[in-house]
Amino acid sequence: MDIILLLKAAILGIVEGLTEFLPISSTGHLILVGDLLNFNDERGKVFEIVIQFAAILAVCWEYRAKLVSVTSGLMQKQEGAQRFTFNLFIAFLPLAILGLIFGKMIKANLFSPVPVALAFIIGGFIILWAEKRTHTVTIESVDDMHWKDALKMGLAQALALIPGTSRSGATIIGGLFFGLSRKAATEFSFFLAIPTLTMATLYEVVKYRDQFHADDLGIFLVGSIASFISAFIAVRGLLRYISRHDFTVFAWYRIVFGVIVLLTAYSGAVSWSAA
Repeated sequence: MDIILLLKAAILGIVEGLTEFLPISSTGHLILVGDLLNFNDERGKVFEIVIQFAAILAVCWEYRAKLVSVTSGLMQKQEGAQRFTFNLFIAFLPLAILGLIFGKMIKANLFSPVPVALAFIIGGFIILWAEKRTHTVTIESVDDMHWKDALKMGLAQALALIPGTSRSGATIIGGLFFGLSRKAATEFSFFLAIPTLTMATLYEVVKYRDQFHADDLGIFLVGSIASFISAFIAVRGLLRYISRHDFTVFAWYRIVFGVIVLLTAYSGAVSWSAA
């Protein structure tokens, strides 16, 4: 196996794991880093499917007690478990429906570095705006949410169809606008990622099934391990971070990162594809 290819797999795995659950856009980072590493062809797309699923497993492991409790509650027909599951289903629908309708058009026109950079910058300013306004908390825990709250979160998540927006960022910041506490918004974003990313992974697996080859098992393994570990660290780190801080640092990161991409693109310092 090519050592350079394994190194690329490890780098992209770390990027996926660290960015999937932070409000900075994993898709945007994978597009940009994949472009820099020249690993954004059909093989690269299949690889991204695999490492995304590894990141999902990290969240499942972190919240294994909650997931087991909900599963057990469903079998016992407990109201709390049924409400929690129904809320996830309601929140999942907007992205699923809009993705099926507009997904191809968005991928054809927006999956390139410059549109991603613009989304980074715009998203950063939205986070700054969200943090400057008065944050009135009406929902302290994900278990306090009703279906209308879940629907609002789902509509916010649908904005992540635009690459560079950030699925987690859209849901977390949307949650702040809708009255959720930082912890509730962040945790619901994590839980919502499980059905959302699992269904997206299954869809992509079917779509690119002919691109899966046994020869790629090495890069799949390296990338998956890197993605799982870094995602686990990111999830725990973010929960610890928001207990004392707001999301302003992520806003400035997005803005600075986006500006750098735009400057390098238009100055010719970096030859971004489709820039």
